[in-house]
Amino acid sequence: MGSCSLLLRSIFFTVIAFVGPHGNLSPNYYSRRCPRALSIVQAGGCDASILLDDTANSVGEKTAAPNNNSVRGFEVVDHIKAKLEKSCPGAAVSCADILALAACDSVVYLGGPSWKVELGRRDSTTASRTAANTSIPSPLSNISSLTSSFAAKGLSLKDLVALSGSHTIGLTRCTAYRARIFGDINTIDTSFAKSLQRKCPRSGNDDSPTPLDLQTPNHFDNLYFKNLLKKKGLLHSDQAIFSGSSADSLVQRYASNMSAFFKDFAQAMVEMRNIGTLTGRKGEIRIDCRKVN
Repeated sequence: MGSCSLLLRSIFFTVIAFVGPHGNLSPNYYSRRCPRALSIVQAGGCDASILLDDTANSVGEKTAAPNNNSVRGFEVVDHIKAKLEKSCPGAAVSCADILALAACDSVVYLGGPSWKVELGRRDSTTASRTAANTSIPSPLSNISSLTSSFAAKGLSLKDLVALSGSHTIGLTRCTAYRARIFGDINTIDTSFAKSLQRKCPRSGNDDSPTPLDLQTPNHFDNLYFKNLLKKKGLLHSDQAIFSGSSADSLVQRYASNMSAFFKDFAQAMVEMRNIGTLTGRKGEIRIDCRKVN
């Protein structure tokens, strides 16, 4: 599966042509092949497998439990890709690079940090619902499970906590946090839980969308971490990073110092550039992001 989807699905909504002899990524990858790529993407993962639609022979990641009715905006990627194909015919810009650029641009647009986006990814020709279901951490995960999942991708505890801060934006479904607001008695603010129970009852409203940060859902800031200090993390896996482990000090640091959070978040996003990335002759550059060529 697209290894970055577990981290980018909260910030789905960021360049450009010289890959070295070993297929290295470069921020100048499209400068010759498609000079307008940056401006086109900004107007509007690693291997873009999450973008593939299901087919008769393959069930992809869009309908995996963590993504179904949660990851959205596919039509925006379609629009960007269509413009790129018109400007630079011949599948010059990969869908994977579109996602990487869109992630950065959206964070900046919402008030967050910027980082250098290395380019030159190629697109996966396969997708796996099973891999998505097993590789993306569950909203019920504890700190041990989260740490293991991120470590398996070469990411540190600091990366885990900083990247969790992406939940300062985005939405989640009632089914993802119902167990927490009715069952996490000791780790959730009582009034916070009761206010959510009206929107997400014990049954029904399964797909009702709720902002991961109820206060500033459209602004990239550090309120996510401040909420954790008050036992107001929406998901069990959110509150897990402030639950008496060594991650607590990082949560406290980011809650009191937004600049530190921004710096570490940007660095963690850069660290992800080589997770499952396809370069050189691996994969392909899709003409249509929804299907293989």
